[in-house]
Amino acid sequence: MESSELLTDAFGRIDGIVSGVLDDLMPAKANWRPGGVGNSITWLVWHLSRGQDEQIADVAGHESIWVRDGYAAKFGFALEPADHGYGHSSEQVDAVRVESLDLLREYHGAVLAQSLEYVSGLDSEALNRVVDRRWDPPVTLGVRLVSIVDDCVQHGGQAAYVKGLPR
Repeated sequence: MESSELLTDAFGRIDGIVSGVLDDLMPAKANWRPGGVGNSITWLVWHLSRGQDEQIADVAGHESIWVRDGYAAKFGFALEPADHGYGHSSEQVDAVRVESLDLLREYHGAVLAQSLEYVSGLDSEALNRVVDRRWDPPVTLGVRLVSIVDDCVQHGGQAAYVKGLPR
């Protein structure tokens, strides 16, 4: 198996989790926050998509889909366009609500397509490229991509858990 095939499978699994969470889900349940303070499904799916979008855009050297394709305006959240959810306050989590899950699915799908296109052309040599020298040891592209997948799978699992909670 080639590196690109492995990464394609890994990113595809994120989509499987997200699709499973969003299937047969109503916006009221998606926007619901467990205990009134937990992260909603909407926030979790938005955040994992935003994080993936920003990080893939960064390593690929282009603008995020969120900004480039106008999703910040389409969603209309009371957040700065550069916001991706890290360190959100409870009020900021509340700002991430949708009336329909269609746009959330569309954005996640666009992010997935971007990720799959990017990883499809990678080989082992490309994965050894250092992308972040702020760490010791410096972070390679391969390590960054595994980190992105790990983060998305964790948030997807959290969303699946919230879906199963009684309201």
